[in-house]
Amino acid sequence: MEKAKKKESFWGNARGLLWAVLAALAIRSCLFEPYNIPSSSMVPTLLVGDYLFITKYDYGYSRHSFPFSLPLVPGQIFAKTPERGDVVIFKVPTDNRTDYIKRVIGLPGDRIQMSGGRLYINDQLVERQKIGEEDWMTEQGLIHYTRYEETLPNGVRHLIYEQADDKVSDNTDVLTVPEGYFFAMGDNRDNSFDSRFFGPVPLHNLEGKARFIFYSNNGAGSFWQFWKWGDALRLERFFQRIK
Repeated sequence: MEKAKKKESFWGNARGLLWAVLAALAIRSCLFEPYNIPSSSMVPTLLVGDYLFITKYDYGYSRHSFPFSLPLVPGQIFAKTPERGDVVIFKVPTDNRTDYIKRVIGLPGDRIQMSGGRLYINDQLVERQKIGEEDWMTEQGLIHYTRYEETLPNGVRHLIYEQADDKVSDNTDVLTVPEGYFFAMGDNRDNSFDSRFFGPVPLHNLEGKARFIFYSNNGAGSFWQFWKWGDALRLERFFQRIK
């Protein structure tokens, strides 16, 4: 009798653990997923050390919605095209494995070009307004940037950094975004590996939309080093909506 009770208890706990794991995977795959910013390609919108939540249901589901890109979904279901200006997570098309976070600039059918450091969408110059100048520490060291507010054709306004208007990525050929793809760029225009280099991204590579920052650390101290929180935590970024 004692052994039977222990066996029943073991399998009951095992079933409970299995259901908990499946529930966690379902939430991560279909609803929400945390993500941290590893590089300065989205400065000033997102900083290295920002931790954010992405929603997984905005653009539909594909194999890239699941851990390790498990092929649990054929193609893409409930597919929806992102809006211009959305900050999105996707698998970079060069390997279909690495997560990138960028801003959607071009949609299917759009003509995209950089010329003299200025962005053109469908042969129209995208408006930008100078906000100021500042120095920012990046992986390449301290860099002097000009901060602009850019206004996309659909009215979405967001901040960008420009180091200069004569960098390698500041002059490109005209690219027409194919059907089923989008064109992505980083807000740190001169320090971002994006669609200007690897081309348009398949819509089914989308994983989700970046929503808000829930934690931010400038690297001066780890989460467990509570005595360094005063210098490390960027409290003003906690629960900041991403736009």
